[in-house]
Amino acid sequence: MPQLNIDCEGPITQNDNAYELCDAMIPEGGNFFARVSKYDDYLADIEKRQGYKAGDTLKLVLPFLMACGATNKKMEEFSEKTLMLLPGASDMLPKVAGLMPTFIISTSYCPYLQAVCKVTGFPGDHVYCTSLDLDQYELTEQEQNRLEELASEVVGQPLLYWPEEAENIRDLSNENQALVSRMDDIFWEEIPKMGIGKMLSDVNPVGGFEKARAVEDSLKKTGLTLSEVLYVGDSITDVQALELVKNAEGVAISFNGNRYSIKAAKWACVCGSTAIIGAIARLLTSNGMEAMDELMAYMDIDQAKGADFLDAFVSMGVEPAFLEPLRLLSGEDAPRLFLVNSSNISDVIKDSEYMRKNVRGLSVGELG
Repeated sequence: MPQLNIDCEGPITQNDNAYELCDAMIPEGGNFFARVSKYDDYLADIEKRQGYKAGDTLKLVLPFLMACGATNKKMEEFSEKTLMLLPGASDMLPKVAGLMPTFIISTSYCPYLQAVCKVTGFPGDHVYCTSLDLDQYELTEQEQNRLEELASEVVGQPLLYWPEEAENIRDLSNENQALVSRMDDIFWEEIPKMGIGKMLSDVNPVGGFEKARAVEDSLKKTGLTLSEVLYVGDSITDVQALELVKNAEGVAISFNGNRYSIKAAKWACVCGSTAIIGAIARLLTSNGMEAMDELMAYMDIDQAKGADFLDAFVSMGVEPAFLEPLRLLSGEDAPRLFLVNSSNISDVIKDSEYMRKNVRGLSVGELG
């Protein structure tokens, strides 16, 4: 029996909760978060700074959220109020959980995952997420004023940029090298010297290698192996988990993912509904972990779409109940599945990132 490890934001929900919190609470907070997120992408993917992992954006923005009035209660209330499930998610989650052990592994803050569990009935003890307690910290008026000034400075900066082939800071323009240096000063020099800076060492976002560790921890609960894992993710925070599962010959899928997740995954799925995840889960329980390769061999291509794609699921024993929601989809929303390789990866990234922005909105879809 396989098990499902799935990210939350992207494969289950439309939200980027941290982005939305910043946008709602910090002046020009959407632009602020986008700039910090781009810095996060640079540190994790280009510089590969020791001790830093994708998703640490979520701790970097916390002092600024507190400076603008964030509390545990406000985060919980905001998360419940703004939660948006992807089409099909409320039906998919219980269906898959009835087929196999299922775990959500999310970089998102725990108050947001608590809202997801409350709405869907998903068990909280099968969730990995970023723990935090804002109410244990005190923020002086002086620190609050300085954080507000720094947030305004970050908003006034251009977005970091680097060429596709960049491998280190020397590959960035002088202007962008200066931007990195200034962000380094803010987040690793000035804020750590504040009392509120303790947050940066206390909070440990579940992203990057922490997601891979969560996969391994979930296997201790089920007694299964990495080769029996179906992992579904969509962003830079999922790269290590996707690679871990792919290298162990499990099923590693990017779902409406960005270029980071597609490069790390074996499979890329593009669809307007999470019902396709349920269909894949049923396929694996019916036919074993080799079923994805068998599906493509059945269709004799490295990408599958349309009615013939769904009929192939039926021929391999997937019940119509898992496929009916997918047959209702048309155009851009219809499911497509790609076996990622060097000849198609550019087109897959383009297709997937377009769907990502279409489903989640342009501002969220452009985040790493």
